[in-house]
This record gives sequence, C-alpha cells and structure tokens, in this order.
Amino acid sequence: MKLVTRTQLGWPASAAPTQASAKGVKVHYEGAPVSTRLLTDHDACITEWKSIRRSHLANKTENYSDVAYNYAACPHGYLFEGRGLHKRTGANGNQALNQAHYAIVGLVGSSGLTEPTDAMLGAIRDGIELLRRNGAGNEIKGHRDGYATTCPGGPLYAWVQKGAPRPGGTSSTDEPSDGSSPSGSTYTVKAGDTLSGIGTKTGVKWQTIAELNNIKTPYTIKPGQVLKLKAPTTAAPKFPGIQYFKPGANNKYVEQLGKQLVKKGYGGHYTVGPGPRWSEADRKNVQAFQRTQGWAGTDADGYPGPETWRRLFS
Repeated sequence: MKLVTRTQLGWPASAAPTQASAKGVKVHYEGAPVSTRLLTDHDACITEWKSIRRSHLANKTENYSDVAYNYAACPHGYLFEGRGLHKRTGANGNQALNQAHYAIVGLVGSSGLTEPTDAMLGAIRDGIELLRRNGAGNEIKGHRDGYATTCPGGPLYAWVQKGAPRPGGTSSTDEPSDGSSPSGSTYTVKAGDTLSGIGTKTGVKWQTIAELNNIKTPYTIKPGQVLKLKAPTTAAPKFPGIQYFKPGANNKYVEQLGKQLVKKGYGGHYTVGPGPRWSEADRKNVQAFQRTQGWAGTDADGYPGPETWRRLFS
C-alpha cells in the first residue's frame, strides 16, 4: 500500500466526528470533469485532492468539517488520507447513510478521466481492507446504492458490483486479524505495535523487517503501515542499458518497458504503441513514474536508469 498521510499533505488532524465502526465502505467518484493529466503527472493528483478538500471546506451549505471522504485513490496507485480511520464520512448523502458506511473516492469523473486504472482499483482495495481492519464491515457498495445519484460512475460501479476484486485476479481475501497477509508476506501495523513485537508475532527477525522496509533508527512505524516480511520472490528483469532507450532506438526492450508502464497506470501519453521504437510518449510516461518516486531534475528526465527499471518492475 502506498499511503500518503494528512501530515505529508500538510493538513492538521481531521475535525470530523469520530465513528468506531460501520457496515462497510462506499465507493465514489468526483461527479465532474477530471483532467487526463492525472494519468501522467502525480503532482496533479495531489493538487486535485487538495482542491477537493478546499472546495468542501468552502461549501457553507453542506458545512463540511473536513474533506468529505475517508480516503482517495489516484491513477498511480496511491491512497490519500482524507478524514482517515475512525471518522464519520460526509460523502454518502445524509446522516444515516454517512453513519452506515465509510467512503473512498477514486479520482475519476464524469468526463475526461473516466476509467480507473488498475493501480487506482488496487489502491481503493487497499483502502477498503485498511478500513475493514479498523471497524468497517464487509459491505462494499457504490454511492448510488441507497441515494439518488450517478456516483461512482459506470466503470467504477461495474467494478463494485463484481465485489471490488483486485486487478489481475489476485485474491481479495481479508488479512488475518493478527495483521499479517494471507501469504505471510506483509504485516499491517496496529496501534501499539513495535518492530520487536511484530518480529515475535510473525517469526521474522525485527532487524530483517527493518532492512526490508528501509526503516532506520529510531525505527518509527505507524498504524496502517504495511511492512514487507519477505524479499520479493521474483526480481525485476535485468536492466538492459540506457542505450536501448534513446531517440530513434528500435528494440524489444522499449516495448517491454512501455507495456509495464501501461500496466502500472503510467501510459497516458501513448496514442499508439507502446514500442517498439522509443518515442517522446515513452519518455513522458517514464518521467511521470519517476516523479511519483520523489525524484526531480536529471533524476526525473524520462530516461530509465537501473533504479527506475527496478522500481517499475517490482
């Protein structure tokens, strides 16, 4: 799970009412045009989310105490914290509906960007499972279920009606109550957890957990954080070399890279392809991915190096 917290967004603690449990989660969309720029510019996703919060706080008719949703999911697979855990939503239409279900919004709309990427669906699913581990029941519904609206739009609602499965056919089974994943490959941090305690629960040395998750002294962890317990079983394909990704290059690696960009939700600049010839669309898509990694300048020039390659295929 790639979680962006309120602290990282520069927001104070939510003033929304506390609510310890709900029947489940309702899925939403923006219900207005959303720019396709979000597909290639992760900064635009953050700007969009902040803009939604500003508009809600400025709405004197609804008198929102905070952004209406508990979480939002962007096309690049990031889950943005809104009201967060144990907070009543303001998105479901009326007080009774708000008390019944928490709310997650996918950053898609009625025109422009209307189709959720697989990465976005995965992030929504991350949010559902996070809320389930913190008081939400098993129900997954669309906003239109119980309220007269088109929300969450056709594509998202069709996915909800299928049970909101993870893309790629992977299991959507809930994680065990001890916080570990069904495969034992991850652990979700709970309040009061420490690395040493997690090590005792899972049988994995706490030093190994720290190393796998790049946690340095003073070894701070937070509730909701998903920790890897095992190294990836399949390594990224070996980086072939920068010479294969220069203007005019025509080779199988360009197509391999392009297909992975599309799979990860970073194919927004393609009008044809991807591959086999390197194009400006390839460079822009790679650059969009690099920026989501927090890189800038020459580190986000759109040309893949070994670390870009490794992260993209991990």
